[in-house]
Amino acid sequence: MRKLKQFIAGDEDGDRGESFLEEDSDGSCSLTATQRMYAFAACLAAGLAFMFLSLIVFVKPIKFALLFTFGNIFAVGSTAFLIGTGQQLTMMFDSTRVYATSIYLGCVVISLICALLIHNKILTLIAIVCEICALIWYSLSYIPFARTMLSNLMVRVFDTEL
Repeated sequence: MRKLKQFIAGDEDGDRGESFLEEDSDGSCSLTATQRMYAFAACLAAGLAFMFLSLIVFVKPIKFALLFTFGNIFAVGSTAFLIGTGQQLTMMFDSTRVYATSIYLGCVVISLICALLIHNKILTLIAIVCEICALIWYSLSYIPFARTMLSNLMVRVFDTEL
C-alpha cells in the first residue's frame, strides 16, 4: 500500500516531485491526494452504478435517460477530483476537443429536456443514442489518432462506390 501511495503521489526513490494529484490548476482544492483518490473512486462508482441501474429500467425510456445521463455526468466529472476543475475544463475545451465537448454537453441537455420536460419516449431514445455517440466521440478525443482511425474505418465500411 505504501508503494501505491508513493506511486500516486509521484514519490519515487525518496525524490519528492509534484504528481498529477498535486497539480491543482486553480488552487482551490483543500483535499489531500488520498481524499481526492477516494472522491474520484466514489464519483466514478456512483456514475457506473447509475449507468448499470439505467440498464435495468431500459424499457422505460424516461427513467433510463435520467439514470444514464446522470451516470455519464458523474463518470466524466469524477476526473475533476484527480486533476482539478480548472484543468478539467481547460482539457475539455481545448481546441482539439471543443466541438466534441460542446456536442456531448448539448446532447446531455437535450436528453434531459426530452425526459423531464417533453416526456416523449421516442425523442428521449433518439437523444440518448445521440448522447452515447457524442460520449464515444468525446472519449476518443483523448486517445491520439483514435478519431482519425474511426473516421477512416467508417469511410471504408460504409463506402458506397461500386
